[in-house]
Amino acid sequence: MEDLSNYRRSYEKSELLESNIPEDPINLFHRWFHEVEDFGGNDEVNAMTVSTLGLDGFPKSRVVLLKKYNDEGFIFYTNYNSEKGKAIEQNPNVCLSFFWHSAERQVIIKGIAEKTDETISDNYFDSRPDGSKLGAIVSNQSEIIPSREFLDENLKVLEAVFDNKSIPRPKHWGGYLVRPVEVEFWQGRTNRLHDRIRYFILNDFTWKIDRLSP
Repeated sequence: MEDLSNYRRSYEKSELLESNIPEDPINLFHRWFHEVEDFGGNDEVNAMTVSTLGLDGFPKSRVVLLKKYNDEGFIFYTNYNSEKGKAIEQNPNVCLSFFWHSAERQVIIKGIAEKTDETISDNYFDSRPDGSKLGAIVSNQSEIIPSREFLDENLKVLEAVFDNKSIPRPKHWGGYLVRPVEVEFWQGRTNRLHDRIRYFILNDFTWKIDRLSP
């Protein structure tokens, strides 16, 4: 047995107080996002974990990249026919989470996912490198394939087909907008007495703010 009991660190870099937070969680997320960039370290700041409830009844989490956020919510892109896409189609209630270890911060977002407008997906797809565009076409994401060579050979075929040609976005690939209903901000503190501030959306679309016990 591997004993990890002594794996611990003290969190001392910052604090999260009600006297210094905005009324809207998106504004606080924006502030934290750019502060984390300033902290440095090796955080990939827009990397987030997306959790869904699968068709088999099990929750599943995976890391994707946040590509846009605004007052409406948080946008990421994926294959709609993937395992996560099928899960979202059945149950659009999802959870997004960010862990920024260099700043000793975590953000957990409960929200409802919906497909973005096709124009938004088209515009983002057009901005991608050609290799990423072809990868989105080649990959039947989450499906069983016989080998890595199978994938590489199919990519070579597509590279020849689209040589010096524009690459259209496949209809099975696009964006999801996650509209938040609850956002929790976690700031590591000493003695494991961490700061936890939760925003919960009300029927009038204002946010209720609570402090949670660590």
